[in-house]
Amino acid sequence: MEDTPPTARGPAAWLRHRLGRAVAVSYAAAALLPAPGLWLRRTHTVPLGDTARLPLHSPQLLLALVLFSAGLQVPVQALGGLLRRPRTLLAGLALHLAIPLLVIPAVAFLLRLTPDADGGSGLVTAMILVVAMPVAAGATVWTDRSNGDQPAMVGLVVTSTLLSPLAVPLTTGALLPLLSPEYADRLSRAAQTAGGGFTLGGVVVPCAAGLLCRLALPASRLPRALITVVPAALAGSLLLTYVNAAGALGSFLAHPRPQLLAAALAVAALVCLLSFAVGRCAARLLRLDTAAASSLTLACGMTNSSAGAALITTTLPDKPHLLLPVLAYGLLQKTAADQVVHGRFPTSLLRRRTTAPAGPQPADEDDR
Repeated sequence: MEDTPPTARGPAAWLRHRLGRAVAVSYAAAALLPAPGLWLRRTHTVPLGDTARLPLHSPQLLLALVLFSAGLQVPVQALGGLLRRPRTLLAGLALHLAIPLLVIPAVAFLLRLTPDADGGSGLVTAMILVVAMPVAAGATVWTDRSNGDQPAMVGLVVTSTLLSPLAVPLTTGALLPLLSPEYADRLSRAAQTAGGGFTLGGVVVPCAAGLLCRLALPASRLPRALITVVPAALAGSLLLTYVNAAGALGSFLAHPRPQLLAAALAVAALVCLLSFAVGRCAARLLRLDTAAASSLTLACGMTNSSAGAALITTTLPDKPHLLLPVLAYGLLQKTAADQVVHGRFPTSLLRRRTTAPAGPQPADEDDR
């Protein structure tokens, strides 16, 4: 029992085992009782003295808690292995930066064939703000479950996060010509916000703070910190899901648009499928072993959708319907990641085309 990670037992384990149902409850609560979530979406101020006021934005604070917890859980010592095997890290980083430029134009072209007046610019805008985000820190958990290349995944999460203040504005700026003038202007402003401080203060700093705390804490105190922080972050993640869903579903239920909902689900599914497929194909071309192929596929498909949702909430508060495809993507990428973990999609095809690593390999869950 001493080798069992502290987050594998206690409140964190209890909540993780029920996370799917908890997310469903968050969505149901947002649909049935959206008012508290809509209130939390608004910016509130805390008085500091007679005239000064501190603005507080709940989605950003909740996102910071989630990212701090993610950084605290990252096994930084695993990064040492990257010096010996950097190929997966370099390939994953290049693909993560290139996927928006490969996938989004294809989706935009298909949407232009629909009768939508602006060619689906709203949906394309939402997807740009999702796939431009860094690799989701939660991908390290899925990598561990799939016996993937954990050092490479940790490196991808850290590197893509550190590069996000530069990468997000450049990526969004390159895709502006795909949008209608109105959405191009709004996305340009969102990109300026992302480059001007959102990704640095809202993404990089909390994650880096978690990493530094893990390095600074004595080994004897780290388990206690994890037992305290991780359940709080999981609860914060569920609350963030509720807040974002309240913004999306509240306006949708007030003015139902079934075609918009269907289009949001279809676009999110297409972008998610293409992103994972790019990772699969790249792993086959590079002839990566099973562990590295799994990590590369997960890194290509899993992005920090919570950061994308927070950026939409911050920069486009008058367009809550853009959260619909973001929320859909967040669910779909976890479903696809589960298929990767269990060897059904897309890495099941890789196992027939790649060379297995030397030594005995653990059996898959389906084989036990």
